[in-house]
Amino acid sequence: MRAIVLLLGTALAIPALAETVYVTDILRLGQHQAQDTSDRAFRMLVSGTELEVLERVPNFARVRAPDGREGWVKSNYLVDEKPARLRVAELEAQAVENDAKLAAAEEDRQAAEQAYEQLRAEIAASENSSESVQAKLLQLTEENDRYRSRLDSFRGSVPLSWVAVALLVMLGAGFLAGLWWIDFQSRRRHGGFRVY
Repeated sequence: MRAIVLLLGTALAIPALAETVYVTDILRLGQHQAQDTSDRAFRMLVSGTELEVLERVPNFARVRAPDGREGWVKSNYLVDEKPARLRVAELEAQAVENDAKLAAAEEDRQAAEQAYEQLRAEIAASENSSESVQAKLLQLTEENDRYRSRLDSFRGSVPLSWVAVALLVMLGAGFLAGLWWIDFQSRRRHGGFRVY
């Protein structure tokens, strides 16, 4: 019984010790002077190096590196598509760029929302101001109408012909009062005698 428990415990412990790993994408390829690459490599090219193929022979290719140096490599390690490492790097760079664009777009959105709220507040204030101006205009119109009605009531109570007669009487009375005053002053100066 103990042997079975020990056996089960050991069987369960083995998967727990397993470790997850990944195969690397990095490859170092030697560039040689000899066509069959039998000599020692004068440089090591890393995975993802862009090369220009100048000549192909079975299993080998003469290539030119970006710095202009030419040499032979094994053609089995040359592929038409960029390796995953370069594609991942490009995608990561694009993701960073997209994140920056997204952040800028978010800032623009927030600025637009703030401008929208400010415009809504200005419109509300303008509407309130417009309403107060309309209320004041209505009040002034009502006051003007009251003053006109009072003026009309004064005009209708006394006829214009009476006003003209009253003005003529007042003018005549003022003229006569002025003559009397001049006569009074003249007699006072001359001892009660009129000298004119």
